[in-house]
Amino acid sequence: MHLAIYMKHGHEWMLAVFLLSGAILFSNVVHGITFAIIKRRRKDATPQQNAARPSIYRHLNHPARWVFLTICVLTTFPWLPIPAQIATPLRLTLHIVLVVLSGWFAVGCVYVMQDALTRRYDIKAENNVRARRIHTQMQVLRRVLISFIIIIDIGCLLWTFPDPQLWHYGSGLLASAGVATLVLATALKPTVGNLLAGLQIAFAEPIRIDDVVIVQGEWGRIEEITTTYVVVCIWDLRRLIVPLSYFIENPFQNWTRDRSDLLGTAFLYTDYTVPVAAIREHFAKVLEGSPLWDRKVCSTQVTNLSEHTMEIRCLLSARNSSEQFDLRCLVREEMVRFIQENYPEAFPRTRFSSLPSSGEAAPVPGPGPASLERELPRISRQ
Repeated sequence: MHLAIYMKHGHEWMLAVFLLSGAILFSNVVHGITFAIIKRRRKDATPQQNAARPSIYRHLNHPARWVFLTICVLTTFPWLPIPAQIATPLRLTLHIVLVVLSGWFAVGCVYVMQDALTRRYDIKAENNVRARRIHTQMQVLRRVLISFIIIIDIGCLLWTFPDPQLWHYGSGLLASAGVATLVLATALKPTVGNLLAGLQIAFAEPIRIDDVVIVQGEWGRIEEITTTYVVVCIWDLRRLIVPLSYFIENPFQNWTRDRSDLLGTAFLYTDYTVPVAAIREHFAKVLEGSPLWDRKVCSTQVTNLSEHTMEIRCLLSARNSSEQFDLRCLVREEMVRFIQENYPEAFPRTRFSSLPSSGEAAPVPGPGPASLERELPRISRQ
């Protein structure tokens, strides 16, 4: 009799092991086939469709595997010979795990959605204003959605427990959390202000990802926009961390607010004797020979005169701030070289008149070029 009972229990546990093994095998087979199909690239598919497949595989592969496995294990519970005092807490634990894994899967879906919406907008393109707008909005929207998913997931965890007292406790806990949130919001006003500023930045768009800005005298690009601060990558690869509220409450320069192309200037300071027409002609040749020029603006003008020099402004245009900076440097180098080779006497100079000796009369300046000379006061000898 004992042998029969032992054999009966042995058969039941063998059945349990078989069911669990079958559930694990089935979940892995379904997951493997599904994601193998997703990962496979089709020759007749568009590049956007093929690009979407790695995004799904990258963000949903692991959470989907564990969700499939947990669901398959839960479906075998009615046939498992497990005592009720063990089966109930074990089933509750698996339900809790499934809720957590479902939240993980939902977060992965948010990342896939972000990739799908931003895939058509290349932020590295020349005219990337719309792409930077979409990328910025999607980053802020992604963080908001993930926050909601976490809150909903916590609520589902509280409602997973079958005891109504725990539901009541969970509701009280959420209400206490709401009151605590109001208290913390009052105490942490700057942080809350940054969160609200993030929503304003996402939709009012004073800044976007990859915008060229000047903040506190530093030139750089917007590298990252988080829920509380902005990372500005400065030209020498330093990072300037700025609170989000700064861009709402303080003025700053945005060089790529509506479009990426920019105007730039290169100033030359020369003597009055330099021929401006020759400077204008050579400046046009320099721009024509440079691939950095976008062929929109080319202007040479005398913008100021002083008692010593003549200021010549070389106005140019470029597709973006980086090319504009390089083009300005190139124009300065080429224009200085041109003046050195052709008009070396036209560089700024200071003129002095000779001082007469004690027995000679001081020369009287007359009209003509001598009128440009500086007359120094006579120095009396003791």
